[in-house]
Amino acid sequence: MEKGSAMSLIIDKPAAPARQVPAKAAKRPAKRSGTPYAFLAPAMILFTLFLAAPIFYAGYLSLRKVQVSGLGLGAKSRTEVWAGLSNYARSLTDPDFLPSVLRVGAYGLIVVPTMLGLALLMALLLDAARTRESISKFARISIFLPYAVPAVVASLLWGFLYLPRVSPITDLFEAVGITAPNLLSSDLTLWAVANIAIWGGTGFNMIVIYTALRAVPTSLYESARIDGASDFTIAWRIKIPIVMPSLVMTFVFSLIATLQVFAEPMTLRPLANTISTTWTPLMKVYRDAFTRNDIYAAAATSVIIALATFIVSFGFLKLVGRRAFNQED
Repeated sequence: MEKGSAMSLIIDKPAAPARQVPAKAAKRPAKRSGTPYAFLAPAMILFTLFLAAPIFYAGYLSLRKVQVSGLGLGAKSRTEVWAGLSNYARSLTDPDFLPSVLRVGAYGLIVVPTMLGLALLMALLLDAARTRESISKFARISIFLPYAVPAVVASLLWGFLYLPRVSPITDLFEAVGITAPNLLSSDLTLWAVANIAIWGGTGFNMIVIYTALRAVPTSLYESARIDGASDFTIAWRIKIPIVMPSLVMTFVFSLIATLQVFAEPMTLRPLANTISTTWTPLMKVYRDAFTRNDIYAAAATSVIIALATFIVSFGFLKLVGRRAFNQED
C-alpha cells in the first residue's frame, strides 16, 4: 500500500462515538435538589418560631385592647377588641417615652464613637506588631475577654465598683486625700451605664476590625514604606480606608445595641435611685407589660422601637454603604 493511501485511510477513519451518560446519572442532581433545604430546615423552623412569630404576634397585640363591660367581674366582662392605632398614640404621647428616647440618644453619642474609636485604635496597634505574635495573641484575648462576660454579670461587677461604701476605688481616692465621685448620682449615671457598654463591646469590635486588617496584603505596606510613608500615614491612608466596610458594619451593630439597651440600667436600678423604671424605652416596655399588665401598650412601644431601629440602620447603610463597600470593587 502506498503512503498516500495509508494516510487517507487514517484520515477517513470514523471517530469513536461519544460516551453516552446513563439516564440515572443525569437525574442525580434532581434527586439532591432538596438536600440544602433539609440542612436549612432546623434554622428556618427556629427562626420562624422564636423570632418571626413573636414579631407578628407583637404587631397583632399592638392593634388590640381590652374592653371592660359592667364592673369587670364576670367571666365575659373583659373582651379583646380592635383598637386601631390608639395604642401607638398612647405610647408616643406618654410623658415618659420622649425623655427615655433622648436619654438613649445621649447614651449612644457617648458609647458608639468611644467604643469604635478604641476598637480601631487597638486593632491598629495589634496589627502594627505582627512580628510579636505571642504578645499579640495575649493582647487580643485580654481585650476580647470582657465581651465574653454576660451583660448582667458585668453590670453587677461594675455596680460593686460604683457603690461608694464597698468600692475599692473609693479607698484609693481617700488614700490620696481626694473625695471619690459618686458614679451612681444623677449627674454621672449616664456615664456609669455607658462605661459598662464600652468595656464589654470594645473587644468584639476590635476583633472584627483586626480580622479585616489581617486580610490586607503586606505588599501594600511594604510599597508604602519604600515610598517613605510613616506608620501613621500607612494607618490613615491605607488601613482605615480598607477596613471601612468593617467599621460600617460594627457601627450598625453598635447602633442597634444602643437603641435596645436594657440589661445594664435594669441591673443597676436596685443599686441607685437615679435610674427610673422608664430610663430607656425597653425598660418602659418592661414596666408596661409586667408591672402595669398592659401588654397592648408594651407591644405598640416594641413595634415603634423595632421600626426606629430599622429606619436608622437602613438609613445609615443607604447613606454611607455604597461609598464604603464599593471600595472593594
